[in-house]
Amino acid sequence: MAVGVADQGGPVTASVVPPGGGRVSLVGLEASLAWRYLRSRRGSKLLSLISVIAIGGVTVGVSALILIMGVMNGLQRDLREKILVGSPDVRVLTMGDDLRMPAWRQALARVRRTPGVVAAAPVVLTEGLVGKGLLSTFSKPAQIVGIEPAGAGAAEVTGIRNHAILGNFSFRTEGSGRRGAVLGKLLASQANLVPGDKITVVTRAGVKTDPVTGAAVPTLEELTVTGVFETGMFEYDNGYMYVDLAMGQRLAGLDTAVTGLEVRTADRWTADVTARQLTERLGFPYFTSDWQEQNRSLFQALKLEKLGMGFILLLIVVVAAFNIVSTLTMVVTDKTREIGILKAMGLPSRSVRRVFFLQGLVIGLVGTGLGLALGLGASLALEKGEFIKLDPSVYFIDHLPVATEPLDVLWTVLASIAIAALATLYPAIQAAKLYPIEAIRHD
Repeated sequence: MAVGVADQGGPVTASVVPPGGGRVSLVGLEASLAWRYLRSRRGSKLLSLISVIAIGGVTVGVSALILIMGVMNGLQRDLREKILVGSPDVRVLTMGDDLRMPAWRQALARVRRTPGVVAAAPVVLTEGLVGKGLLSTFSKPAQIVGIEPAGAGAAEVTGIRNHAILGNFSFRTEGSGRRGAVLGKLLASQANLVPGDKITVVTRAGVKTDPVTGAAVPTLEELTVTGVFETGMFEYDNGYMYVDLAMGQRLAGLDTAVTGLEVRTADRWTADVTARQLTERLGFPYFTSDWQEQNRSLFQALKLEKLGMGFILLLIVVVAAFNIVSTLTMVVTDKTREIGILKAMGLPSRSVRRVFFLQGLVIGLVGTGLGLALGLGASLALEKGEFIKLDPSVYFIDHLPVATEPLDVLWTVLASIAIAALATLYPAIQAAKLYPIEAIRHD
């Protein structure tokens, strides 16, 4: 049986064959009708304006979602990498407010024998004032870190030694001493310091009382700048200074003790498991803190921000779905008489539903595909070109990073297509419920 449908857009002809082969012909007819309803009238093969608007809405939503999710991932990645330049995977400390670990050599040996530990080293952490020369009128607070010097069998726990831009981390000065200091780039530039300059470091650890005046005498050491490092993270470059472990002990007033132990694990993402093993192995009074726990508030804030931004941008796709609903509803209204003729000639209601489902699905697929290409292209351009610069003193990084994760892209694509498919339900059901006689009489 042949079905001819007259309309301003031209006739559509499809053959409906007997049972056994009718399924194929109906599918072809449904696809033909869906494509025809998407096109402009008067025989044009171009998509109608309302279809283009619906596709554009999906495209904008998908591309924006992919790009922003990539930016949030990039922020997390760059912050994580920059934080871990000077921060270990796991830090072993002792309970108490004095941060003092006297029996650190025995603890270090046990840590190094723990499965999952790649490297471990002692560290001294303290704070002080850094000034140029012996009688400096300009002093800046700095976080002082005492580590083992490079080239002396030191374990590479962090990557800070690889970020020296002037000098090195040997801390070696004239003679056989190690009275050197390596400063962050911004800290050095503010005091106009270069390798070879003398600096004065003042700390409050080990404060003594002058027997004559009774005044407190802080710990004061004259050191030589032997290097400058740059990590790209404002907090490190602006406020950190590294010294030899023995010098760090003197500045912190720890004698032969250290502040704690730094540990590098085989897999950074399982550092929490290794940390728990170390806590069980070492026992009281030792405790551990992995890198995620040390920066938990920062990463939790980034995750929450990513979730919020993703939800907000997903609303753009939902708004685009309303465009699909309105588009298909307008088509149902415009094609009411034609639908009535088709149903009177034997076209099942389920086929009518599939016609509008296919129409909405095409809009969703095309819009999602274009949005995917646009979003990935924009993400790649931003990542390679580093076009958007940031203030490192505020954002810790100097440009807007982008890191597109396949799983985020997959969920975005699936969500977009699912929303587009759901948007077809109402107009498809309304079209399928039309009675042939009333539809044919529709003006």
